[in-house]
Amino acid sequence: MFINNLNPIIFQSSFVSVRWYGVLLSFGILTAVFVLIKLFQSKDWTVDQTLDLCIWLIVGGLLGARLGEIFFYNFSFYWQNPLEIFFINHGGLSSHGMALGLVLTLIVYCFWKKYDFWLIADALVVVIPLLAGFIRLGNFFNSEILGRISSVPWGVYFPRAEIFPLLRHPVQIYEALSSFLVFVIFYFIYKKYSKTWSHGFIFNLFLLVYFSIRFCLEFFKEYQTSWESYLTVGQWLSFPFILFSGVWLSYRLMKKRRL
Repeated sequence: MFINNLNPIIFQSSFVSVRWYGVLLSFGILTAVFVLIKLFQSKDWTVDQTLDLCIWLIVGGLLGARLGEIFFYNFSFYWQNPLEIFFINHGGLSSHGMALGLVLTLIVYCFWKKYDFWLIADALVVVIPLLAGFIRLGNFFNSEILGRISSVPWGVYFPRAEIFPLLRHPVQIYEALSSFLVFVIFYFIYKKYSKTWSHGFIFNLFLLVYFSIRFCLEFFKEYQTSWESYLTVGQWLSFPFILFSGVWLSYRLMKKRRL
């Protein structure tokens, strides 16, 4: 077992504070951008073209993630504390909101720039779990998004989150490790099959795999809202992604068999 008494603040002065969450989020974004630049080099994209896309996605993804956190999880808190909306370094990003923000931003970007949506989306999903993994590590440092009570030997106490800490599943670590594993798998899938599989196949395969894993890991996560019962908010929000990708992949595979 482990007692997570890690200080979420690296440095603090009267004017500014530097938190582990903000550092890990920034590092995750920079790493994702670097990998995306490498992937798009095989598509003959310049660094400037990729950075232009990344700026759009960073703004749209963070905006979607923040709005998702506000409306899906903590609307009453942000209604009472509106200034907290702007302090994303304190934590509070919804992965489902980020996914929606990224997709909508990419749709607008491709329409504006006249690019193939599926071509870009196939590469984009490779780096998404990389960023998600670093965000979950930030959640661990913030002692937030707690797991359910457990007696497993690797359980964690969170004294910064609870007055009377209980041994819990380190679900943030579960999600971080699974995200990094998904990144490695889809990196090699993209490198090997992006030129032979139809455009959009990798994107939808990622949605099916990532959100199915997310759905399963939610069973280890403590409820975060008052209206949750058996299924969590994260599980309900995962359904549309799993359903859409499952239908899309099934249609493509059946269509291919008929040819």
